[in-house]
Amino acid sequence: MTDLADVVVVGLGPGGEALAGELAEAGLSVVGVESRLVGGECPYYGCIPSKMIVRAAGTLAEARRVHSLAGDAVVSPDWTPVAERIRSEATDDWNDAVAAKRLADKGVRLVRGRGRLSGPRTLVVDGASITARRAIVLNPGTEPSIPPIPGLAATPYWTNRDAVAATAAPASLMVIGGGAIGSELAQAFARFGTRTTVLEAAPGLLPPEEPEAGELLAGVLREEGITVLAGAHIDRVDHDGAMFTAVVDGHSLAAERLLVATGRTSNLASTGIEVLGLDPAARFPEVDAFLQIADGVYAIGDVAGKGAFTHMSMYQASIAAGHILGLDRGGAEYHAVPRVTFTDPEIGSVGMTESQAREKGLQVLVGSTDLPSSSRGWIHKAGNQGFIKLVADAEQGVLVGATAAGPSGGEVLSALVLAVHARIPLATLRRMIYAYPTFHRAIETALTNLA
Repeated sequence: MTDLADVVVVGLGPGGEALAGELAEAGLSVVGVESRLVGGECPYYGCIPSKMIVRAAGTLAEARRVHSLAGDAVVSPDWTPVAERIRSEATDDWNDAVAAKRLADKGVRLVRGRGRLSGPRTLVVDGASITARRAIVLNPGTEPSIPPIPGLAATPYWTNRDAVAATAAPASLMVIGGGAIGSELAQAFARFGTRTTVLEAAPGLLPPEEPEAGELLAGVLREEGITVLAGAHIDRVDHDGAMFTAVVDGHSLAAERLLVATGRTSNLASTGIEVLGLDPAARFPEVDAFLQIADGVYAIGDVAGKGAFTHMSMYQASIAAGHILGLDRGGAEYHAVPRVTFTDPEIGSVGMTESQAREKGLQVLVGSTDLPSSSRGWIHKAGNQGFIKLVADAEQGVLVGATAAGPSGGEVLSALVLAVHARIPLATLRRMIYAYPTFHRAIETALTNLA
């Protein structure tokens, strides 16, 4: 027997859950298929628990700055409240009963298992067949990417999932990968007293961002006692039952724990898209403006290849749901994708970097300013490192990219996201009134410096 539904959603991460719930509330019969936890990576292993760690580590850093601003303070780090908060407030000890009920209350029927296409509108879940009358939505997410370093696979290394589940901060930690996840967790553990080393193969940290951002962050991490080795080649990794050893450019490094944070791997091959005539070995499928990879088959979230962010998955879910329901929500646009690395300082960015804009052949203008030279940065004093960098298309007279690095960089970014997304003319941005004294007022100075 073949089960029937109007829509089948494979993968109930943030976007899949939101889409399934909206369609069910609109009156469609919806089956949601999930092999892990309803809610996906973000609430259990990613965004939420990791930012709880970052928040806790940030309070320690602020307390250590008291001596330069307000007297003296004694700081005694304790990981226990962090571990307890993650289990009680974020993950419910990695139990998705609340999320599953939330879906059921909206009318979504949950099927546990791995879903794989067997035809244009048919899915097989652990041997059972489900046919969708209107659409199938693929949202399988990604898995931590593990580099082929000799010896690594045989060791008990951590991924981000293990790190957020830690019940104690290790005495020492090596982090392979200086991107957003690796940098955030490296700084956080170091602030709890962990002796930390970051190994990044690229010339600098945060490779996708402006080089100034990576340089700023590397300097801050080193000031905090973290060893940062960029351009590092790891020859081998071993574990003797108690300690990890990594041979890096001929030198041996040791640590109690090893965190691998080298990006994510798409689960596209698991979806069975070859039955649609598509290449399962591709890193990402080709999606149209409404996230379709074939008639009535949609791909959203990480697997769509437009940015592995919860906000991207939710954005795409809304567009795909609207298309399925016949609503006019327009197609997806990706010229103003925001992203934030929640280190201290925060690194918020949107749109193109300077090099990307030049590679595209734009007539580029660049303007920047350092936050410590702003009034708010001067007032803030301790922990005031940062900058604003703007990338403009001189011919069109609009911003095409921007970076806000510093205290609350992700919040300052909001004005820049709006400017890039709405293509607000530079002349309009220059005529705006910027509140004094704020960090976002530095945007005005960066606009003045465009050249």
